[in-house]
Amino acid sequence: MAARGLPVRLGGTEVELRPERALHWPEAGVLAVADLHWGKPESFHQHGIPLPTGVLEDDLARLSAALHATGARRVLLVGDLIHSRRGLTADVVERVAAWREGHDVELVLVRGNHDRHLEALPPSWRMRLVESHLDEGPFRFAHHPEPVPGRYVCAGHLHPTVRLSTGADRLRLPCFHLGPQVGVLPAFSAFTGGMDMRAGAGERLFAIAEDAVVELPPARAARRSRS
Repeated sequence: MAARGLPVRLGGTEVELRPERALHWPEAGVLAVADLHWGKPESFHQHGIPLPTGVLEDDLARLSAALHATGARRVLLVGDLIHSRRGLTADVVERVAAWREGHDVELVLVRGNHDRHLEALPPSWRMRLVESHLDEGPFRFAHHPEPVPGRYVCAGHLHPTVRLSTGADRLRLPCFHLGPQVGVLPAFSAFTGGMDMRAGAGERLFAIAEDAVVELPPARAARRSRS
């Protein structure tokens, strides 16, 4: 079954919420993703903690799928691209560089708190680094979800999730948390914790359920601490 996006309007502009954990802005040819945390397993490995391998490959394959499905020409990485300095190993650099060779798109990183240690990005990634935020059209792309006058903020940082339950069954899914002025993207990496969200006044939750994005009624979500 092909992955299906869900169109919504943000800041008076139509965008598409993608099940690959991305936001697509068709008019500008932009794909926005947040919280990739590349090199996280490698960071833990260096502390002697074994973690699953293949996380980076899965993320890169999903990013490729989103680019193929949307035809986006630019990718905006809305913070926390690299988990830590220790995680930026030669192997990680080489694997991302190999992926980059197959994708003729513009890559722009908006620095997040986990990226604060980066003085420069590997040249082989051909990626532009900007500080704090990027303003384009009606949107501000920034890592931290803080409202600003006159623009709709597309952010990350919180790793929003939603818990669903039916009888004895429990399920936790990544989600988009969209408010009147700020929208928070799900963490792109599947290897992250999350913050369970509830939709307040004027807010909407959209869960990612395998190959589809589904809007949820407010009563189906609860806000908890990140875990």
